[in-house]
Amino acid sequence: MAKPLISSTFLSFPKLLLWSLPLLFILIYTYLGGGPGLKFSTLVSFISPVEQAVTSTVPTKHGSSFSPDYSLRVTEQPFTLSCITKDKVILVNGTSPGPGLRLTEGNIYWIRVFNDMNDKNLTMALDSHWHGLSMAASPFSDGTPGASQWPIPPNHYFDYELDIVSGTAGTYFYHSHVGFQAVTAAGPLIVEEAGKPPFKYDEDRIIALSDVFDKSDSDIEEGLIGNPFQWSGETANILVNGQGQLHGSTTSANCELATINVEPEKTYRFRFIGGTALSFVSLAFEDHEMTLIEADGNYVKPIDISYLQIGSGQRFSVLVKTKRRSDLSKSQFFLQVETRDRPSLTRSYAVLEYQLANSKRTPRPKPSSLTLPTGVPPLTLPANTFGWLDYKLLALTPNPDFPKTSEVTRRITVRTHQIIGNGSIMWAQDDSPWIESFPREPYLVSLYKNDNMEFPSLDRATAHEGIDPITRVFPAAIGEVIEIIIQNTGSDVGSVDVHPFHAHGAHYYDLGSGNGTYDPVANEELIGGLSLAQRDTTMLYKYAEKTTPGIDMGWRAWRLRVTEPGVWMIHCHILQHMVMGMQTVWVMGNETEVLNVPLEHIQGYLDYGGSVNGNDTHNPHVVHFAGGDA
Repeated sequence: MAKPLISSTFLSFPKLLLWSLPLLFILIYTYLGGGPGLKFSTLVSFISPVEQAVTSTVPTKHGSSFSPDYSLRVTEQPFTLSCITKDKVILVNGTSPGPGLRLTEGNIYWIRVFNDMNDKNLTMALDSHWHGLSMAASPFSDGTPGASQWPIPPNHYFDYELDIVSGTAGTYFYHSHVGFQAVTAAGPLIVEEAGKPPFKYDEDRIIALSDVFDKSDSDIEEGLIGNPFQWSGETANILVNGQGQLHGSTTSANCELATINVEPEKTYRFRFIGGTALSFVSLAFEDHEMTLIEADGNYVKPIDISYLQIGSGQRFSVLVKTKRRSDLSKSQFFLQVETRDRPSLTRSYAVLEYQLANSKRTPRPKPSSLTLPTGVPPLTLPANTFGWLDYKLLALTPNPDFPKTSEVTRRITVRTHQIIGNGSIMWAQDDSPWIESFPREPYLVSLYKNDNMEFPSLDRATAHEGIDPITRVFPAAIGEVIEIIIQNTGSDVGSVDVHPFHAHGAHYYDLGSGNGTYDPVANEELIGGLSLAQRDTTMLYKYAEKTTPGIDMGWRAWRLRVTEPGVWMIHCHILQHMVMGMQTVWVMGNETEVLNVPLEHIQGYLDYGGSVNGNDTHNPHVVHFAGGDA
């Protein structure tokens, strides 16, 4: 297997090399026939790879002088969510959702994630995954334990390097990428502009949605992969910022309705985060209109909407203008949230609370003492789901790099299918489920460590509809433009489900969705001339409850210019489906481009519990891939 171009012997003398750079400069200049016509940039092109390898990939000790920008401690302890008390809930800094992180574009941040659990792995989660942010600069920090990094062992910590490049301002979130942990081990992550945002508003508010289940996380996970298969059950409630109230429950501090405080005559940016495990929801504010301005960390041309539809992993920002004080007949309005495309409807609420200083009105009840609506709900939300805002989400600023149809090199169709075996149920893509199982070695780690590891073949993949039949991964070349068609098909018993599909590594251009089988000619007529927005999570809808097994029943189309080398995942973001195998691994770039760090510099990343992890007695040795300060 090809290894990094810079030899280990050459890099074992970094100090000598740095002192020798002037001489090296002269030698290259002479070799190239140095003279007035030789450009300085030509010389730099020879020298800069060496400098980069020496200065940015040599591990740095994170000792007592190192101070992370944020610290997240993940624990497992008793906790109450929506009046449901469990003995073991995975929390971040003692809460769910975890604390919000606010970062500014154009900076590099270090976030230390502690796995304080005694018997469970993590990736920020623990592995941590930084949902929506490209981690191309830090290939071992994407938080996907089956693809790019080992999980954080119990009672250890890992330092994540986040390079927040310009142009990424928007709404994101962090969550564990291990098992079912993300149902509670998650929190908001907001990237703010270095300057002024393109839309004017007075303040923002975060509205994070999540699910709560009657079963424990471990029971759910064991049932999903067990034989016989055991379903998780439907969500008991949808939580808003970790709060919610069940009908008939005893009111307590742990099951109050969430309150969103506002003042009259202001414009608010509400940042909605789809942190649900299962629920695909529609929502709206009582007697308030919304203007959509952001989708998945990308600004879009403003669209007035009466309701918002959001699946697991998606994020949207809307602007809401609050009422004038003189127009208020009451000071509390409901936010109504309802599930869609599930066997039964689950409905929950939060409260939009007007803060009226010096008011002579009758004192308002606390949200916990509000009576949940009975009978007819305050709002009637549309029952339909498919096609919501397809072909209408346009980039606020058109991207001149939008790949044209004539540039498309390959069209890859990924067929999703539920396999029902002898007592077990799995989700597969092209008949290949990707089941997370520890101690399975992450794919990127295997490529680095094993000389006999077969690197994915683009030629084989091209001959087999995009997937390499030997490695069972999807390769792509840097510079090519690919279309990825995710095709919904009937299960072994003809059932169909809805799937929010999420891509790691880069944002793609969403080309819309439709029923049946994808028709590129017909779809091109719909997208021709549009400046489509980039996304990272979009819905694969279902158009029927039942169909013939294997029959196409809906599609979602993406277009992507491949620019970021690495090992990335594309998967359904419903946690149950992920656990059941609905994940794919993509290798972007050739061996030289993907395996671009000297092997001796990343030894600490290649073994479970390696030296890149810290604990009470060991300081981690970490590569500063993006050049962040120690």
